[in-house]
Amino acid sequence: MQLTLKFIALVLGSFVACSSAFTFERIDKNNSMLLVVDHQLGLFQLVRDFGPEEYRNNILAHAAVGKVFNLPTILTTSAETGPNGPLPKEIIEMHPNAPFIKRQGIITVDCQILNSNDNLNRRAAVKATGKKQVIMAGIVTDVCTTFLALSLVQEGYTVFANADASGTFNAQVAANANDRMRAAGVNVVSQFAITTDLMRDWRNTPGSLELLPFYDTYLTQYGFLARGHAAAVTNGTLLPGESV
Repeated sequence: MQLTLKFIALVLGSFVACSSAFTFERIDKNNSMLLVVDHQLGLFQLVRDFGPEEYRNNILAHAAVGKVFNLPTILTTSAETGPNGPLPKEIIEMHPNAPFIKRQGIITVDCQILNSNDNLNRRAAVKATGKKQVIMAGIVTDVCTTFLALSLVQEGYTVFANADASGTFNAQVAANANDRMRAAGVNVVSQFAITTDLMRDWRNTPGSLELLPFYDTYLTQYGFLARGHAAAVTNGTLLPGESV
């Protein structure tokens, strides 16, 4: 009996120690920046873990987060004059004045090479924002997103990888890459989690005025929820038995 009680106490003590070690770090709109990593037209065809319509919507939504929340945004491409192609024009039009790092021969981006002349000192561009939280997504998840995310964590940044806007060859490759990032401390999260954490309260600015149109454009389910509520308030009536 005594041994059993000691064992239970040991287990509970370990549980408390593990629980207290975790700190929930919120995404702070005043301390965040956005990275759009190689969302290029040529690389788009490599993405097989999303349908093309859904993924196009997701990468445009990712870029739009920077615009809605006025986040410092950096765009990157790799060999854009070759098979990888340019960024979608919609993204460039959203961020016409953003730092735009165009890598020529360098395949992946990480903090070991960010100081090279080939990529216009992108590491300095990230540091120049003065932000310590990085929201990012790219093609492909296992290379463009993962390598840079791991490197940024090593540099001391808190990284939020947008799983909805990072695409790769298949779901298994994506799962392995996400596991690798999580093990290193990267927060692998959804588009909806990112935007709601940045907003936090519908009464904030940006709040419902800015985010409901954003959701209507990029998150159809929530957009139609809001439309349904608006229609009910404007001209709806309760059916018998509906008010329960």
